[in-house]
Amino acid sequence: MEAMVPYLLALLFLPLSLSFIFFLRKHDSNGKKLPPGTSGWPLLGENMEFAFLGPQKFIKDRMEKYSHEVFQTSIMGEKMAFFCGAQGNKFLFSSENKLLTSWWPQSMKKALLFPEFVESSLKEVSALKRNFLHDILKPEALKQYIPLMDAMAREHLDENWVSNGVVKVFPLSKKYTFDLACRLFMSMVDHEEISRLADPFTLVTNGMFSMPIDLPGTAYNRAIKGGKMVRDELMRIITQRRKELMENKETTGRDLLSKMLLVTDEDGQLMSEMEISNNIIGMLVASFETTSSAVTSVLKYLAELPHVYDEVYKEQMAIAKSKGAEELLTWEDIEKMKYSWNAARESLRLTPPAQGSFRETVTDFTYAGFTIPKGWKTFWSVHSTHKNPKYFSDPEKFDPSRFEGSGPAPFTFVPFGGGPRMCPGKEYARLEVLVFMHNVVKRFKLEKDIPDEKIVFHASPVPTHGLPVLLLPHGN
Repeated sequence: MEAMVPYLLALLFLPLSLSFIFFLRKHDSNGKKLPPGTSGWPLLGENMEFAFLGPQKFIKDRMEKYSHEVFQTSIMGEKMAFFCGAQGNKFLFSSENKLLTSWWPQSMKKALLFPEFVESSLKEVSALKRNFLHDILKPEALKQYIPLMDAMAREHLDENWVSNGVVKVFPLSKKYTFDLACRLFMSMVDHEEISRLADPFTLVTNGMFSMPIDLPGTAYNRAIKGGKMVRDELMRIITQRRKELMENKETTGRDLLSKMLLVTDEDGQLMSEMEISNNIIGMLVASFETTSSAVTSVLKYLAELPHVYDEVYKEQMAIAKSKGAEELLTWEDIEKMKYSWNAARESLRLTPPAQGSFRETVTDFTYAGFTIPKGWKTFWSVHSTHKNPKYFSDPEKFDPSRFEGSGPAPFTFVPFGGGPRMCPGKEYARLEVLVFMHNVVKRFKLEKDIPDEKIVFHASPVPTHGLPVLLLPHGN
């Protein structure tokens, strides 16, 4: 009997111990009331749960269990507050540069960027550089790219789609978006030169959100090696272009790279090659993974929903018939694609290519009655609103009419973020998606080859088999 006493005492005090631990997690050492939630396992946090459940279910489960406003967790070794709902989105978007600053996970920084410029690139980006990116990516500047986007889409379909009865949409859309980005950003047309960037870049995007274990054979190790190859190749390209600009005494840039090489701050200082490389890499990441995921999702729904396809086809053929066979698309044509863009936006709502964004708190602040301590990371996510019946009735239904008139309520549809840090490439993505939609539906009807193909989450949602589709000529 005496031997049982320690076990009985342990059972007696276990509930008290758990209650005390829970109390400590809800309150820090200064008595601040922290958001409800859990830090998960020591060291691991809730990384495994996030990976296994996927971001949508992970967030939904914790909103129901802890709070519909904000909950805490531990992801990537960081204490993190997940903000939820339209009010949470609005709060984070409006607190940029006041309570919050930019933050990227260490795995992304190590795989992608020059370490010498990581902190300055992320925390001290001048208004000039930020405004510069917005200026070159705003609609007025992008109008000139539409004919080239159209010409490259036609060429891509001729080379990779026309002679095939079945194509895998996701890998081909990645090829198209990367080729287009290289052409528009750096005037690259040579396929071998583009491959020297594209092949290692694929290693980076496949591994930058993996477990940060830098051992041979891991995705993270391959991402780091791929990142170095990308940086080395970009430095070669940037150095060569700077030499050409100086020799030719050019004062206006023909593409994004040249404009970056020529822009100066208020002191007349040029951007360094490493800063330019980091900015180009950021642009390539956005245009490669998320835009190709968006294109894939749009075509997935067009293949699944004949009534939506028919409306898109009717609109796009009206535009095609108003032009000559060889005449390329213009800004005026894009502005006529009302239903097509509503269908694309509904696709972005149901299958958003970007999951949200991280920030770091620069001071303690209170939200919804809870203290978010300085140094904590924050995260806003599309998944707390996009399929939330509070904001979208019958949220699983594909319904482009949601975007007619004034559209969804503010801060509920956020595939591109919002506030000062809204994705500067939003308009670029819109044009790229619509131009590609136009060219695909003009030539083909689509039918999924694997009707029940699953979607998995990496950096973006990815169809497990690459979304193979049957290409059917019109009239069938």
